[in-house]
Amino acid sequence: MISASELFDRVWSRRTQLGLAVRVTVAAASAYALATALHLLLPLWAVLTSIIVTQMSVGRSLKATRDYMLGTIGGAIYGGAIAVLIPYSGELGLLGLLVLAVAPLSFLAAIYPNLSSATVTAVIVLVLPSMHHADPMASAIDRVCEVSVGAVTGLLVSFLVLPSRAVRQIRASAAKLLDLIAEAFGELLAGLTRGRDNDALHRIQDGIGTAMVGMNTIGTEAERERSARLSSGPDTGPLLRTILRLRHDVVMIGRATVVPLPAEVQVRLAGPLAEVSAAILRFLKSAAEALREGAGAPPIHPVHVALAHYSEAVAAVRQDGLIRGHTSDTAERFFALGFSLEQMHQNLCDLDRVVGEWSEAAADGPVKVAE
Repeated sequence: MISASELFDRVWSRRTQLGLAVRVTVAAASAYALATALHLLLPLWAVLTSIIVTQMSVGRSLKATRDYMLGTIGGAIYGGAIAVLIPYSGELGLLGLLVLAVAPLSFLAAIYPNLSSATVTAVIVLVLPSMHHADPMASAIDRVCEVSVGAVTGLLVSFLVLPSRAVRQIRASAAKLLDLIAEAFGELLAGLTRGRDNDALHRIQDGIGTAMVGMNTIGTEAERERSARLSSGPDTGPLLRTILRLRHDVVMIGRATVVPLPAEVQVRLAGPLAEVSAAILRFLKSAAEALREGAGAPPIHPVHVALAHYSEAVAAVRQDGLIRGHTSDTAERFFALGFSLEQMHQNLCDLDRVVGEWSEAAADGPVKVAE
């Protein structure tokens, strides 16, 4: 049976999602109260709009509000215009108008998904008057007012109630990616001497791909907040690009380590590779923790030393001719591994710099909302 403290810890570990639930609840209740106070025809649309535009971060709420309002206004204008300009009577006439409204707007939404609400709005503007015997233009105006109340309410709640900034969320997202890259890197290097668990590696690689998509989305939202002067902090671009390059390094190392090294080469490189693996794993995980906590960048000197020792061991292997006599494919993979590690070394130096920038920003205080 789960104790109260364990339940609290589990819920608190999801505090970002809990904050979203609180914001959505407050937005829905506030939109309904405001729509009722303003005597809007259908408070339902204000409530639904407030739920739609209240997103995980302020940046995402901004985009959702902009897109939904653009689609709603466009759909209301188009639906109201054809209802006024094209006289109709009976169900067949209304059916013809629906076709005329839905076909072009759904085609437009297929090209520009951010305008998907236009089709729904146009249908409501056309159908609702026939149900309530109201004027189409009045229906269009009511629809815009209802959506506007919901959008403004949802956006204000996103700003004021437990606000969640994308610039903060990107720290956690980047840290998760660095942990996954570290796990994949360790599994790959271990495979050179003892073989590797391909199923486990595939799961890690799939996780990296999914996490990359999520981080890029959050990065876009963070830049949207910065552009709107709603938050401050380092440019997210260098952090995203550095982690993407590290992911590519892991892919390249994976191609170079499809099969283990020759036995005599394994013996010579086992120690240096173990040192490289331990140093880079430690640095990546420490960098992830630094991003989460806003702490200082971890020391990268052990990585420099480990890779220098590996380079010396590789030079000795080449000098002793241990690669000669093996297939060209084996030699190609041997040299590709060295090149990939050199590239990763450069990208780890970039990561060291970027984590330092984010740590300095955290040390300056919490993210501020622009006045």
